[in-house]
Amino acid sequence: MTSTVARRMTAVEQLRAEKKWLRVPQLLLGLFGYGTSLTFLVHSGLGAASWTVLSEGVSQRTGLSFGLVTNLIAVVVLVFWIPLRELPGLGTFLNVLLVGTAADVSALVIPAVHTFTMQLGYYVIGLLMLTFADAVYLGARFGSGPRDGLMTGAVRVTGRPVWMVRTAIEAIVLTAGWLLGGTVGLGTLVIALVMGPMVQYFLRFTTVRLAGDQPGD
Repeated sequence: MTSTVARRMTAVEQLRAEKKWLRVPQLLLGLFGYGTSLTFLVHSGLGAASWTVLSEGVSQRTGLSFGLVTNLIAVVVLVFWIPLRELPGLGTFLNVLLVGTAADVSALVIPAVHTFTMQLGYYVIGLLMLTFADAVYLGARFGSGPRDGLMTGAVRVTGRPVWMVRTAIEAIVLTAGWLLGGTVGLGTLVIALVMGPMVQYFLRFTTVRLAGDQPGD
């Protein structure tokens, strides 16, 4: 995989595809890693991901809890899958269930920061985990989470590279969150700029090859 995402598969095709002994653990590892990365970024205090900023902004405007807003945004994003013809799968539903759980659990065991050095370390760990874990669970080929499905669907429809589409989405979401009152730090801007290129780079190594894949998938 270089400039595009892997071929589309229905939920049944995803479950029937070979290498489940590798793909299922990879899916779970990626989702738990993704949730844990959010905790590192929040604890760092240097800037969270764009979607977190959007959820925070909507929460402040509506008075709804941050968690409820996050779930509602996921539902709204799934509606946009329809014109993009993106196909849900096991990974789509587990994303909603496990990412938040992993974030809550990791928040109980990851120590609070006390120095700027710890803040910076947490941010670097969080950024690397966020992008790598994203590629790990996508590479398992069990379908995208709501937000990643928006990216993969847009890549297929537009024919643009992953890094370009992901960066555009991150920028739009970040701007909307900021206008609604979400907190934006320098680290947030960095994530918005590097998320796409880093996920595309890691996908080259994490995508599980399956029978029927064409060269370049």
